[in-house]
Order: sequence, then C-alpha cells, then structure tokens
Amino acid sequence: MNFFGKRVLFLGAHPDDIELGCGALLHHIAKQTDVLCVTLSDNQKNPDLQNVKDEHYASMQVLGVPREKIVLGPFTTRVFPDARQEILEYFLKLRKDFKPDLIFVHSKNDLHQDHLTMTDEALRAYRGITVLGFDVVRSSYGFFPHFIVEVSEEDVNKKIEALSQYETYRDRYYFNAELTRSIMVRHGALAECPFAEGFDILRIVGKFEK
Repeated sequence: MNFFGKRVLFLGAHPDDIELGCGALLHHIAKQTDVLCVTLSDNQKNPDLQNVKDEHYASMQVLGVPREKIVLGPFTTRVFPDARQEILEYFLKLRKDFKPDLIFVHSKNDLHQDHLTMTDEALRAYRGITVLGFDVVRSSYGFFPHFIVEVSEEDVNKKIEALSQYETYRDRYYFNAELTRSIMVRHGALAECPFAEGFDILRIVGKFEK
C-alpha cells in the first residue's frame, strides 16, 4: 500500500521520543513532504537534562529536519495528565495552523503517563485525520506493529547517528545502536523487506479508488 501526506505532523512528549519511535521514517520523508516535529516538553526543569534541548536540535538536523520545523512546547514532564485540556487546546491550534493530513504520536501500548495523555488528546483533537502510533521501547508494553513502513539502510543508519547526538543518554540501553537496528530488522522481517518501522493503527481515514 502506498500512502502520502502533504503535511505530516510528528508529536512526541519529550526530546528523543520522535527519533526513537520513528527516526528512520522521518529521515525517509523529510525531503519529500512538509513535516513538523512537535515535542511537548523540553525537559529543562530537570537539572540533569540541561543538554537535551540542544541534543534534540542536533539529532533532528541529522534526520534532515530544518530548525524552523522543530517546536518545543511549554508542558512539564511527568504531569501531562494534569494538563489535558491545555494539551488538547495546544493540539487544536496546531491543527488550525499546520493543517496536517497525517499524524504520528505515541502508541497506545505505552506505560508512560505523558505519552498516553498526549495520544488520547491527539485522537480527540485530530478527528477525521489518520493517526499512527510509534513505539518507544523503554516504556512500551505489548506493542505489535500492524502498520509497517519500509525504510532504507541509509534511513536506519541516520536514525542511529541521530540518536548518537544524545550524549546525555549515551549509556541508556534503549540508545544502543544494535538494539535500534535489530528492531527495524525485526519489523522488516514482518513485512518481508530488509528494514522497516512499525506503528499502531490508531485511526486510518481512507478512500478506495482506482
């Protein structure tokens, strides 16, 4: 199945989420269409994470996303459930301003309270638009991809290079290059291709045409 979006919106809770969940796909499409990458918290209230904002910009640059297409939101990590209405309104404004026709957000099979909250609000804000859920391995539980997108080996290598920009997380197991590659090999095997990224089907809005 071929699919396309003129304006593709990527939504992550924290710096690194989008890259971990779908960095290869993002690299694959960044030069083909209009993308916007929105991360709701910059994590700057945590004194141990003061460098992740700049690391996020560097990571996105590796994936081919220009600085003007990267947005860091005003929300506070770990307390997204207390800001549901504000997140909904933030998403509704994004809908009005960017007019996305394809959206990637966190999987519903995710235990992190921030991830789950923003996915719920995205489904509310973007009714009538296709929404796919990406997996962040450190907080996933029971994820299985039902929408699989082939990516190239170059895309895989760029995702690994992008994640290597996060010096802050260098020792975290989920930033391990072999793990990252193995996930995309496994998803590729499910689609009978060398490499792929996998997603939840949260909502698909389609039209069958000749």
